[in-house]
Amino acid sequence: MRRIPLSLLAFVLAASAHAAPTDETEGIQARHGLMDRIEHVRHSVSDRTSELVLSAMGFLGVPYRRGGNSVETGFDCSGFVRAMYDKSVGKLLPRRAEEQAAATEKIDRSELRPGDLVFFNTMRRAFSHVGIYIGDGKFIHSPRTGAEVRVESMNVSYWQRRFNGARRVIEDGASGE
Repeated sequence: MRRIPLSLLAFVLAASAHAAPTDETEGIQARHGLMDRIEHVRHSVSDRTSELVLSAMGFLGVPYRRGGNSVETGFDCSGFVRAMYDKSVGKLLPRRAEEQAAATEKIDRSELRPGDLVFFNTMRRAFSHVGIYIGDGKFIHSPRTGAEVRVESMNVSYWQRRFNGARRVIEDGASGE
């Protein structure tokens, strides 16, 4: 049995690696390019979500004010959510909590990711309160008169009993339409 010199084998392998692409390799390259673009979008969304949550945390302690939508006036729940999305993501949500619920995509509680919206029935009507999910079963919100923007656990019985649903803010053009 003849042995092929290692240098010749390496040359043949290197030359074959640069052969003309087949339909299969073009398909793989196209899928790879698509996967790169998807990964880029995922990181971009993740970066904006992180920025949203970090930005929201910077407003801890701002007082509640009914109808308030700025740090100067204070925030009500939907004003806080609206301001955070506008400031951090550049997405202007509707003003009222129930309108925000209608303008976002319904998701299961098990699908919650930081930046998603969580809704509660606190006034004997659906979607009467909203906060921003920050992870680990916690959300940030502007709760009520006399209180300030704060983080709370969704596992506290008060919030568990009033949980009304979770929603995801869809970025323009992300719906595939």
